[in-house]
Amino acid sequence: MTQLTTAQPARHPAPTAKATALLYLIFERPDPERAEKFLTDFGLLPVEHRDDVRYLRGTAGIPYCYRIERGRSARFVGAGFSVASKAELEALARLPGAGPIKTVDAPGGGAAVTLTDPAGFRIEIVHGQQTVASLPHRPPMTFNTPDEDVRVNGTQRPPANPPEVIRLGHMVLEVANYQQTCAWYTQHLGLIPSDVQVLDDGSPAVTFLRLDLGDTPADHHTVALAQGFMATYSHSAYEVVDVDAVSMGQRVLRERGWTHAWGMGRHILGSQIFDYWQDPWGDKHEHYCDGDKFTAERPTGIHEVSREAMSQWGPIMPKSFTKPRMTPAAVTALVRNLRSTPDLSLKKLATLARLFS
Repeated sequence: MTQLTTAQPARHPAPTAKATALLYLIFERPDPERAEKFLTDFGLLPVEHRDDVRYLRGTAGIPYCYRIERGRSARFVGAGFSVASKAELEALARLPGAGPIKTVDAPGGGAAVTLTDPAGFRIEIVHGQQTVASLPHRPPMTFNTPDEDVRVNGTQRPPANPPEVIRLGHMVLEVANYQQTCAWYTQHLGLIPSDVQVLDDGSPAVTFLRLDLGDTPADHHTVALAQGFMATYSHSAYEVVDVDAVSMGQRVLRERGWTHAWGMGRHILGSQIFDYWQDPWGDKHEHYCDGDKFTAERPTGIHEVSREAMSQWGPIMPKSFTKPRMTPAAVTALVRNLRSTPDLSLKKLATLARLFS
C-alpha cells in the first residue's frame, strides 16, 4: 500500500484564512508586446494597458487573470488569491514579512496584502475585488452517441479561431523546500491536498492542492507543488469550454508558429483533457476542459509517481516537459539547496531524474 511518510501535505486544522479563488498570475517580460501576442493567440483578451503593465482576462467575470509587468528578464513573479472577509485579510497582514494592507490600483480594485511564500514567490491576497460582466463564449458541443441522437439535421462547425479562455484554473510550481512551502499554503490559505504522488520512500514528488469551499465543489487542484532543486514555474492552466476548443487551440497555435510542449491527452489525477504550449520564453501554458470537482469532504489520495502516471491516454509526457534549464543561476541554486534544504538529497534528485527521463 502506498503511504505518505512526511508531515506535509496535510490539511491544517485552523488555517489563517481560506482562499476562495486563484485570481491572476504575474509575469515579468522584457517584451510585453510579444507576450501579449502569444496570449491572445492562446485565447486571452486584453483588458487594459497602464504604462509598463498589461492586464488580460478570460470570459468569466474576474476582471483579469494575467498581469504582465515589463522587466529586464523573463520570470514568473507570483499570483493573486481572493479571501472572503476583511478579518482574514487583516490576519494575513499580521504574518511575519507581510506588507501593509493597501488599496488595489488594478482592474477590480479592492484591498490587498502582499506576502512571500517560502519558495520566494510573491503572493497577493485580495479582498473586495469587484467582478465584471461575463463575456459570451460559444456553448459546448453536443454529441450524438450510439444510444442517443441529440443533434439531428445539424452539423458541428467550431470557428477556426483562438479558443475562448474562460478562466485561470491552476498553477504548478517546483520548489526545493517542499515541506515548508506545502505547509505554508495549507496553513495560511487553507488549501486541501487532493492527491499526492510519492516516491518509493513515501516522500512527496507532486501534490495537488484544492481550495476549501466546504460543500461547494472546487477544482481538483488550484495549486500543485512538485519537488525540485529550486523554485521555478512549471506551468499554468486555463479552462476552455470543451474538447473541440482544446483541439482548435492546438490547430491555431501550431498554424501561428508557437511551440508545442505536450498533448493532447487526459490526465489521471484531475481527469482534465489537456494540451500544453510554450510562450516566447519557454514557459508552459495549458488549455484544459472537463476537470474533476471535489467538495471538502473528499479525502486525500496517495499514488506512486511516474511519467506514465501523468495521463490516461495521449502521448507519454516528453522528457523536455520537466527538463530543467541548467543556467549558472540554476547550478548555484542546486548547490545551495542541497546544502540547506532537508527535502533534497543527491539520491532523491537521481530518483526524480530517472523517473522523468
